[in-house]
Parts: sequence; structure tokens; C-alpha cells
Amino acid sequence: MIEDLPIMESRAPLSADEITRLFDSTEVDEEWTFAECSRSDTNKWTHGYHRYPAKFIPQIVEKLFDLYITTETAHVNDPFYGSGTTIASAISRGYRATGTDINGIAHLITKAKATPIEPDYLGKKVKDFLQRTREIISGKTYPSQEIDTVIPERHAERIDYWFPAEHREELGKILSIIIQEVDQNVRTFLLVGFSHILKTCSIWLQRSTKPTRDMNKTPTKPYVALRRHLRRMIRGNREFYQVVPKTVRSNLEDYLDIRRGDAADQHVEDESVDLIVTSSPYVTSYEYADLHQLSTIWLDLAADLRTYREDFIGSAYRSEEASHFRSEIGRSVVRRVRENDDRTADEIAVFFSDMERVFAECFRILRPGGRCCFVIGNTTLKGVDILNAQVFAESIQYSGFQLDRVVKRQIPSKILPQTRDKETGRFTSASDATSIAYPVEFIVVGRKP
Repeated sequence: MIEDLPIMESRAPLSADEITRLFDSTEVDEEWTFAECSRSDTNKWTHGYHRYPAKFIPQIVEKLFDLYITTETAHVNDPFYGSGTTIASAISRGYRATGTDINGIAHLITKAKATPIEPDYLGKKVKDFLQRTREIISGKTYPSQEIDTVIPERHAERIDYWFPAEHREELGKILSIIIQEVDQNVRTFLLVGFSHILKTCSIWLQRSTKPTRDMNKTPTKPYVALRRHLRRMIRGNREFYQVVPKTVRSNLEDYLDIRRGDAADQHVEDESVDLIVTSSPYVTSYEYADLHQLSTIWLDLAADLRTYREDFIGSAYRSEEASHFRSEIGRSVVRRVRENDDRTADEIAVFFSDMERVFAECFRILRPGGRCCFVIGNTTLKGVDILNAQVFAESIQYSGFQLDRVVKRQIPSKILPQTRDKETGRFTSASDATSIAYPVEFIVVGRKP
């Protein structure tokens, strides 16, 4: 058991001024930085299956488990499961894992990451898949073995925009072979591998957080990229399979229940969750629908990309709508932004309003004494500090939580090297940057009385 952190003495709700002073006086806790962890540590097991922007590391989740879970039959929930860090970590401990995410590719990634597959069986399935794929794309097949190229018709124009013709055809053949796989878990595993390589095989500007083309880029051949990545995934699955309890491996449906949906509408019973651990979106910082555009169009996860974007909390594509939230700190932030930009102010207000709905849902599903842990950082937009963490700390109290503690952690640059222009809020190259986007982040913990 990790030594407990100092707990807030006052159980009465803290005012906006008190929260501001609390955050101003909170020092970085080096124990939560995990600077000693290598990339192989943070991508252990299945955590390296798929790239994902700003994903938080499993070491944070595991430390929170050690602090707050006292039973082997715990129920862990993540309303924004994203790349599946909390969900896969919970399954590795033998806990029941539930959650939601609006992002279709997030659902696919998390399903694959949290599903241990018998290693020898998976190894043979992947070997057979690669052999068949190599034969088909090289033309070394009989006519009866030929397959149709699968390219989603309604997204064909976008696919042509991003992929050279040769790569498009090869990817279409690979996808056709994958969807013929009858074992659903193996098919999901292969689809995640396929999704992961799409940026490498396209003219998407490498490392860009915006949909930007690089006309000078030489994309990697799809089969070569997929073969290399599937081999890494096989190793990760073997390691994960070995740590997941046998009872969980044999009855996964009793432990894993993740869905694609609204974070404010969890599919679990009242007061049934022991711990919530999540890394929620940052308002307008990452456009997840855009970042996963290639996966969305190839796997046909949305009929219309613009409509799809509007479903994401924190997205600049959200339609303007009436928004009401109670945080005094949040209202002050919105007022300051509105002096420069009405649209951005509206986006921030909608984000804070949406998050209050999520906090209320977290309160509903947590058992008395349970905790909700939000990993969140602050940023700057239009020259104004967007105090997400302080707003979260204030807002969870309106939902009935006691503010239990706040942890401030340094983010090692090797994990999140993003930089941004402080005035515009846009991500930019390190040479042009005026600030580090997220030099620190907070873990805001609420306790249900």
C-alpha cells in the first residue's frame, strides 16, 4: 500500500477564493511524476497498441488503485476511457471495468487493450493472417482466393485525399481480409493494428495534432508497417495475458462492459462503483475527431464527419447552445475570454456545463465513500489562463462531492512534448513556441460522503 497523501482538513465546501489559494500553494509532488519510467514502462502490456494524444500513463492509475481500492472485487469506472488506460489496468487487477467514450476508435482500442487472448492461439492467427495478406497483395494467389478491395464508398474522396493510390489499394485488401476473420476478439485486435498504421501509411504530417498534409512525405508500405506493429502487439498481449487473473480471462464478459456513448449517461447501477479514474478532454485543445479522422473514414465509424465532431465534449465544432454552470472560477474565465473572442468563450462555457453533467452522473454511480479522480491540466487560450483543474475542484462540490485532495504532478517532456503559442492557444513547433502546453497537471479527487 502506498503511503497515504495528506487529506484536506475541512469537509465543508471550499469557496472559489479558497480553491484558488489552495492551487496556488500546492507544490509539485515528485512521487507522481514518474520521471524514472521509460517509454517501455508507460507502454507496457497492451498500452502500446495504438497512438493516442495526451493519454495518461498506467502508473498514475495503478497508484490511485493502491490508494483507494480496498477490495479484490472492486468496480472501476471511466466515463472518458479514451485509449483504455484505466480500463485495461482495472482488468489486469481483476476488477470490474465499465465506462463510455463517444469516440468510435476509442471504443475499438479499449476493447482490444482490455481483452487478453491466449498467446499461442493469437500468434498462429496473426501468422496465418500475415501469410494470406502477403500472398494476396503480391498477386501470388489463385483466382478463387482473390478478394474485393474494401474502401468505404461514402469516405472514398477523403481516403483519396490522404493516401497514394497504391497504398489505398493495399489497405483496402488488408481491411477486406481482416473483416473476414470470424473470431471477434482477433478481428478487433487486427483492426486496432490496422488503425494504428494509417498515419504512417498516409501523407498526414507526422506528429501533427492537426489534419495537415505533407506532400514530401514517403508513406510506409501498409503490409510492412502492419507486420512490424502486429509483432509488437503480440508481445504486449502475451505480457497482459500473464498478469490478468485466470477467472477474468475465462469470464471476461462479467468484468468488462465498455460502451460508446455519452459520459453523462453511464450504464451502471446507482452507488455501484468503488472508484472513478479518468482523464477528461481539455476544452478545444485536441480535436479527437480530427486526430482520428483516418481511422474513422477507413473503419466507417461515422456517416458524416462534421456531425460526428459535434458530439465530442470540449470540441470547437460543438454548436453554440445555452450553457449554465455554477463555478465562479469558470464564469470568471469565460468573462475574460469573451473580452477577446465570443465564440471561444461560448465553447468554454459549453465545456464547463457539460462537465457539470458528468460530475452529477459520477455522484450517482459512486458508492458512499467512493472517490472520483480527474486527471486534468490547465492551458491558455486567447491569452487567458483556462483553469480547468480549479473549475473541476469547485464544480464537483456542487454535485455533492467533498473535495478530498489535489495532487500536482510534473509531466515529463518525453511523455507529452507538446508546445503551443500562448496567445493563440495553437500547438506549434518547439522552435516557435512561447510556452509548454501542459508542463504540469492535477489530479482532482472528490469523495462521496
